[in-house]
Amino acid sequence: MATRIPPLSAPYPGETAAILRRMMPDGEEPIALFRTFAHNLPLAEALHGWGSYQLSRRLSLGLRDREILIDRTCARCGCEYEWGVHIAHFADRAALTADQITSLTHGTSADPCWTGERDRLLIDTADALHDSHDINDTLWAGISTHFGTEQILDLLMLCGWYHAVSFTARATRLQPEPGAPLFADFRPSSTRGGRR
Repeated sequence: MATRIPPLSAPYPGETAAILRRMMPDGEEPIALFRTFAHNLPLAEALHGWGSYQLSRRLSLGLRDREILIDRTCARCGCEYEWGVHIAHFADRAALTADQITSLTHGTSADPCWTGERDRLLIDTADALHDSHDINDTLWAGISTHFGTEQILDLLMLCGWYHAVSFTARATRLQPEPGAPLFADFRPSSTRGGRR
């Protein structure tokens, strides 16, 4: 399937090059998503500010919490592109096992790989926001026992942000980044239970 808005290619004009440099760690080439956003420089600049916050230490959630929410949200949105970027760059740092990545992609919070209530609550929260765009009172009570007000606000906005990223990547038909994993790389085995 052809990409609907082809990402910009180098060499980039001055202002575009400057924004793309700010969007990536030093020495790394800009990913296709950022090169797509760069067709609209004011948008790219605004998104850089918000995205930088979401991936920074200023976010009140830790790396593992953040990545569980992002990976689950992207998987539920069917956004293999952004899911692959995050699995490739952050899954090891977030201490996500292969079984946990498979579960985030194809399973549920009831899968046996999830032994901590905090992880299960994050998955259930991402699912609730995806499915009903809301959190019921029971789930709210659960997350309120594990997360403070700042963290709850961050997790709500993080899920919303990655819905927007997923919508853009899917609708523009972005192809996976070179070397990024695919959903099929973490297909559940027939012996695993609790799958959708």
